[in-house]
Amino acid sequence: MSDLIFSVKGQSKSATKFTAQARQFSLTIDEPEALGGRDESANPVEYILAGLAGCLNVVGHLVAKELDLELKHLDIEVSGNINPNRFLGLSEQERAGFKSITVILKPDVASANESALDQWLKIVQDRCPVKDNLLNQTPLNLTLDQPIYTQ
Repeated sequence: MSDLIFSVKGQSKSATKFTAQARQFSLTIDEPEALGGRDESANPVEYILAGLAGCLNVVGHLVAKELDLELKHLDIEVSGNINPNRFLGLSEQERAGFKSITVILKPDVASANESALDQWLKIVQDRCPVKDNLLNQTPLNLTLDQPIYTQ
């Protein structure tokens, strides 16, 4: 299979609110009130955590099927700690992103032994694209398009 291209386009609705289109889906991103937003949706870092959980869910079910594990249900908890000082321009001592991210997978499987679950987890970790992007440096190019000047 050749490379797939995913893209998102959107517009700023306020200093903290952004709406985006991903295929036929509309996404809203906002900050909590403590960070100046109106708390109308998840914020960007929560979308990262949700994206990781969603990807682990897809890969987890795919791998379970390949291993003939009957995965009845999968609960996923993802949390990360982040210091907002760099984001807010208050300090350059902390990194802007997550210091760490913790994931807890709670699979409900029919008659799987510990060895089979360990193998499942190893393969899921290896094949999750979002985990790969969070762990490995991916080339990222930010460019400035022609500004729109309004009067």
